[in-house]
Amino acid sequence: MRRRAFLGLAGALAIPGCTAERAGVVLASRLPLPRPFTVPLTMPAVARPLVDGGTAYELVQRPSRVEIIPGTRTEVWGYDGTFPGPTFDVRAGRPITVSMVNELPVPTSTHLHGGVNPPQFDGYPTHLVVPTRRFVHEYPLSQPAATLWYHDHRMDFTGPQVYRGLAGMFILRDDVDDALPLPKGDKDIPLLICDRAFDADGSFLYPSLPGRPGVKGEYHQGVEGDVILVNGAPWPELEVDSTRYRFRLLNASNARRYDLRLDPAPPDSSAPFTQVGSDVGLLGAPQRLDRVVLASAERADVVVDFGAYPVGTEVTLVNRLDAGPAGQVMRFRVARRGNDDSRVPAKLADLEPLAPGRAVHRRRFDFRLSGPGAHGTHWKINGETFDPARTSATPRLGTTELWTFSSDFHHPVHVHLGHFQVYRRNGRAPGPADAGWKDTVDVRPFEVVEVLVRFEGHRGRYVLHCHNLEHEDMAMMANFDVV
Repeated sequence: MRRRAFLGLAGALAIPGCTAERAGVVLASRLPLPRPFTVPLTMPAVARPLVDGGTAYELVQRPSRVEIIPGTRTEVWGYDGTFPGPTFDVRAGRPITVSMVNELPVPTSTHLHGGVNPPQFDGYPTHLVVPTRRFVHEYPLSQPAATLWYHDHRMDFTGPQVYRGLAGMFILRDDVDDALPLPKGDKDIPLLICDRAFDADGSFLYPSLPGRPGVKGEYHQGVEGDVILVNGAPWPELEVDSTRYRFRLLNASNARRYDLRLDPAPPDSSAPFTQVGSDVGLLGAPQRLDRVVLASAERADVVVDFGAYPVGTEVTLVNRLDAGPAGQVMRFRVARRGNDDSRVPAKLADLEPLAPGRAVHRRRFDFRLSGPGAHGTHWKINGETFDPARTSATPRLGTTELWTFSSDFHHPVHVHLGHFQVYRRNGRAPGPADAGWKDTVDVRPFEVVEVLVRFEGHRGRYVLHCHNLEHEDMAMMANFDVV
């Protein structure tokens, strides 16, 4: 990165002490916060079909008041009134329907992130379900096992509506994943990680302008909170056996990035994480990691062996991208010995590597800030703000294309429908965080990232966008039509 370009960016964004690792500006909570690791980790409810053994589900989007910070109540907008929403645990190849009932005071649009769905059920940003109405999503689930998630996708208001609670996990299983000797049952744990700030009355603190899209002043670059929540609990603690666990990590924050590590590292100095899956499926082979870096919307399935620690050890999941309260995520306490018949095999799945020679078309998408100007500040793709009537690409169904993403800031780029493999980052081989099939890739300031995108499943209109939700709400999105 050229020094002059970096300083120009920092000046344009008005970020005091800006670093290349910061994705947003932190909001400070206005109420006393709990000491970390004094609240137990909880598991969201599991979504149940309307009839036992059936495939039809219903979720009601409604306000409710829940205890997040001990001793206070916070109004959330939640699926079934919970935050996070119920976790779906369903089978690949077995289609389901999900009826979304809107009992909120605002329109919503629900996106199954990472799903291969027909366009009318994908959660297009202007496909709104207005208050008192319902919409039935049909999900074919014709894709391999993966850790997906679902969240609000309303145009111009995704950031505040996800911040208020409209997000949940969606676990898709298949026979390939089931046959692996990975940890199962209560040792297969989803961890939805996000940050929030709280006002003095316990409500979520977010800098929205009432009745208008976007956020105030410097927060247009992204909103970060000073409280880390895991499955809706602040800095929780989980008792574990001295065995292997599979953790399905999701960064569900609006803008914050995480560099996740274990403190202390295992006494034998081995890499503490064994990654077995990425955004939309298993890796071909496991990779040993000393850190897991996640931008907004990215996922990583990892195995941690607590058998490497003596019973009684307290192991903290930390975030090295923050030196304050958000530098701690949660704590594991190795409470007892346990029996462990799990292992991580050398091969996980048949992963077909894509090659650039298979790309039938090459396209470039440049993610940049524009403004301030007469019409305000906007985040743009190829110099254009989002227009629902404009098409920026027309890939053909069943083909692979090489898409190049470039940026001026941190932009986690998400492609609906199309799953991809990262080909190159700044002309070099991709890093560990880029492994496997993905739907979101972290494009760092002044980087060029090339991905090979495969378009399968359905024809129709979809979007690609920055998954920093404040950037998305400020028009950093583009249509593509699969033909």
